[in-house]
Amino acid sequence: MLSLIGIFIIIIGFILKIDTLAIVVIAGIATGFVGGLDFNEILTKLGEAFVANRYMTLFIITLPVIGLMERYGLKERAAWLIGRLKNAKADGVLSIYLAFRLVMAALSIRMSGHVQFGRPLVLPMAEGATRSKYKEVTENDLESIKGLTAAAENYGNFFGQNLFIGASGVMLIVGTLTELGIPVDEKQGPTTIALYTLPIALLALIIGIIQFRLNEKRRQRMHEALESKGGK
Repeated sequence: MLSLIGIFIIIIGFILKIDTLAIVVIAGIATGFVGGLDFNEILTKLGEAFVANRYMTLFIITLPVIGLMERYGLKERAAWLIGRLKNAKADGVLSIYLAFRLVMAALSIRMSGHVQFGRPLVLPMAEGATRSKYKEVTENDLESIKGLTAAAENYGNFFGQNLFIGASGVMLIVGTLTELGIPVDEKQGPTTIALYTLPIALLALIIGIIQFRLNEKRRQRMHEALESKGGK
């Protein structure tokens, strides 16, 4: 039971509202000593854990960068840029982004998803296109655009990631088929799986474009109805 002292230290630290990082490190060191490790071994374990989770650390580091970019007008400039384009519509912006996201997924180029790309860039551009087309933008319009922006990111990432033959999903499928006794060629297998993924990715693109277009049509009808009521 003494080896669980780290959990006790963390609970006490959280109750006393002590610095979280310091408490976790102290709990790890205490658990190491109780487990019979010397100080060098404990530092080695902490270093290995940090290196193994370094990608999560990089993700956290990008958050202040996005915050600073938004603080100094990234969102406003993106909205202004798309607003300058004539006949720009939200469905067009989202459709282009969905196609772009599928291509990037097929090339295994990570866009970092909603936080680093969708929220600070794509959403303001779609919102700017809507504001340039309609005189007034309602709260329902904004919420709809937010949801569709997230959908474009999800469609592109989920249905496009297996287009890359070296993707983890492709390797998982090959490994699963092999374990089930289904013969899979080690060289041609990943390529075949990626080719079978292509029709699904294209179907996701078509359905996404249709969804964005239908939402744009609905938004247009609503604004026309509001304008006709205002004219009367």
